[in-house]
Parts: sequence; C-alpha cells; structure tokens
Amino acid sequence: MSSTVLLNLLRCGRSTIARQTFLAARSSPETSTASGKLVGVVGVRQASGSARFDSDGSGQPVTWDSFGIWDNRIEEPVLLPSSIRYGKPIPQVSLSRVGSASILGLRKQNEDRLRIARIHDNLLYFAVFDGHGGPHAADYCYTFMEKFIRDALEEEDDLEKVLKKAFLDADKALHTHLSYFNNASFLTAGTTATVAMLRDGVELVVGSVGDSRAMLCKKGRATKLTKDHTPDRKDERHRIQRFGGFVTWNSVGQANVNGRLAMTRSIGDFHLKTSGVIAEPDTQRVNVQHANDSFLALTTDGINFLLSDQEICDAINQCQDPTEAADVIAQQVPGALSFALTVTLSRS
Repeated sequence: MSSTVLLNLLRCGRSTIARQTFLAARSSPETSTASGKLVGVVGVRQASGSARFDSDGSGQPVTWDSFGIWDNRIEEPVLLPSSIRYGKPIPQVSLSRVGSASILGLRKQNEDRLRIARIHDNLLYFAVFDGHGGPHAADYCYTFMEKFIRDALEEEDDLEKVLKKAFLDADKALHTHLSYFNNASFLTAGTTATVAMLRDGVELVVGSVGDSRAMLCKKGRATKLTKDHTPDRKDERHRIQRFGGFVTWNSVGQANVNGRLAMTRSIGDFHLKTSGVIAEPDTQRVNVQHANDSFLALTTDGINFLLSDQEICDAINQCQDPTEAADVIAQQVPGALSFALTVTLSRS
C-alpha cells in the first residue's frame, strides 16, 4: 500500500494566432491510421488535403507555438468529429507519449498495476490499481476492468454510469474467480481502483474506490477529483457501523475497518463486505478547459503520504519530459515500493 502511480495528462500549448489552447499529441502509427478520422498538421491545418481549418473563422491558417521544454513544433492529428462537435480543433492523443518509472524499495512484491488503452478512437482509458493482501485483485482488474467498461458502453453512454456498473461487475466477477481456487486467503485480497476516461479530448470522467487519488492541475493549482474512502470520513465510518463493522486506530493514528483495512471501499476484500466495505465508486465529470488545465495526476497512498497534490503538480512542471517526471515522483518514496507513470497530452 506504499506504492505510487502517477498519470500526468492534459498538458496544454497555445496557438500564436488564434490564442486558443489545445491538447497536443505526437504523430504515431497508432494515431495516424485511425479509420481516416484524423488529419496530420504542421503549421497549417488542412482537411481532405485542401480545405484550411481556421478555428477562429478569420480565414487565416492556424499555426502553433512551441510547447515549452516538453515539446517543440509537432504534428497533431485532429479528431474531426470531436472538433466539429465542440467547434474547435481537438487533437487525438497518442498513447506512445508515456513515461514510467518503478522502484521496488524494501517490498518483496509489487502489488500495483496500471493500464492505459484507447477504447475507441475518441475514448482513452487510464487506470491505477493499488493491491493489498496479495496481487490477485489488482491482477484481475488490470486484465478485465477494460472488458467490463466495454460491456457497459454497449448499454450506456453516460460515462459515470458506465464506471459504476463496471466497478460493481468487476467486484462480483472477482469473487467468482477467486472462489474457484478454494483458498480462503485469496478472498482477503483487494485493491483500490482509480479510473480516468477522456472522451473527445474534452469530457473527463473519473471513478474511484479506496485511497488512490486523482487531481487536475488548473492554472498551476491542484484541484482534487476524488476523495479518499477511509474510516476517518464520518459518512464512510457510519456506513461501516450500520453494517455491524467497527473502526479501530493503530499506533500511528490510522483508522482501520475491523482492525484490518485502512479503506472503506475497494474491489475485493470479500471478508469485509458484510462489514460495509463496498465496491461502488464515487465519480466526477469535468470538461477539460484547454487554456487552463495542464495535466491530470493519479497517485496511490505511498506518494500521497509524503507529497501534497500541489507539490506533485509543482514537481512535474519542473521536469523536462514525462519519463523524468515519472522518475522524480517515484524517487520521493525512498525505501518504499514506488511506481510512477506519466502520460503527456500537451503542455502550456
């Protein structure tokens, strides 16, 4: 539980002519072959090889400024359907622009898992699972959470409802899976789950259970998108007590459910379900404001114990690239298991 995962997203750069800020992404085979829905641009945006894409209606071509120390002038494939829908150029984000770092520290086993994927041309998936009691729950979510999300998307378009259904379905299926092993200790495994989905480059929806966090950096200031599910919260503690569970505090003042678990929501931990530990996530939806929002960070409790959200934001802003940012964050937890992942979308 002293591990760290960081997703650094949504870095914004400004147009020198339109003075409007957009997400930036490097051109890659993944983005340049997306069913003809993308248009690569350098300096001037063009559609169908001739029509000029002028976001401000001035008739002038859109050109791009440099993107600070993280990027120089780069090609940006554009999501045309999303751009038309929102009335401004929205680039397709390449999943190839990822940096990561992992430090095992004094731990014997890494129980953390993370996953990134492009579910559809216009929908990105980022997930962090901080396991405890063994890797079984985190492994299962790493492998199957995306499937449950895809299944839910066939029935529902609202991403908040999609995430709630996917979390509950994953929890139910995990119980069935672990029961096959006929090993009671497996049923005590659990994991946090923090999932962020970015649709159309604008709609950001986050779902979370446990004490892993998500925060958005707006104009250089950190804004929380999740709340820790711990017994310290009055509403969470009351639910535990209504179910017949109890809360104790250890020698360092950490509250635990039935003296065993430091969180009140998780996927797995089936020995504590009757005591009020649930898998239903809290969700939040925000629209990315390209001129103000620079990145999204997902972190687990190891880094949150030492660094505030603002300190994480400041540290990333001082790094040269996403790989360095991931390494810097991971190095903040000497002696502990640390894992950091950075995904750069654009930079102001």
